[in-house]
Amino acid sequence: MVNILAKKNSLMNLFISELRDKNIQKDSMRFRRNMERIGEIFAYEISKELNYKEQEITTPLGTSRMSLPQSEIVNATILRAGLPFHYGFLNYFDTAENAFISAHRKYHKDGTFSIQFEHLSSPSIDKKLLILSDPMLASGASMEIAYKGLLERGTPSHTHIVTIIASTEGLNYVKKHVNMKNVTIWAGDVDDELTSKSYIVPGLGDAGDLAFGSKM
Repeated sequence: MVNILAKKNSLMNLFISELRDKNIQKDSMRFRRNMERIGEIFAYEISKELNYKEQEITTPLGTSRMSLPQSEIVNATILRAGLPFHYGFLNYFDTAENAFISAHRKYHKDGTFSIQFEHLSSPSIDKKLLILSDPMLASGASMEIAYKGLLERGTPSHTHIVTIIASTEGLNYVKKHVNMKNVTIWAGDVDDELTSKSYIVPGLGDAGDLAFGSKM
């Protein structure tokens, strides 16, 4: 299943438009905050898919029976661009465990690149709900590597793969290379074009650089 939130009008569209806007992008604090706010919206939408159980809550004046989430959650993201996005999920799923994947593009002399997987810090994800987020889903290769690396820590009950902007090619790649039996994909918006260097067009540029500054 693939859910694209931009298909329905909401504040999500405003926040994504500000991420895309080259003038607003000059404010890196606002860029990070918009990614965080989008993460919060996704967290709310995903919360509708959790397991719930009715519990009795004692108030100062009596008791109230409420349906509360029971799912054990692991929030995972790909460094470094994913950090502000990740915090949006953590703001809402504040008791969740967390996982971090270090991966980057290594460019070769012929102009091609490969994804270099460097480090994984994660608790067991066995029988837990996994939320794997990355703000940009371009070629889909980083997401595949991150997901398969996390599976070495167990088999999740369900996985939500979440991105702010995806390319059509990236979505198709993930659907082809990831077992979709227990996976749901969430995207804020989808762009059709992907350049030879795997940049999404119109996209928004390099999310990591815009959030944290340029790198060597």
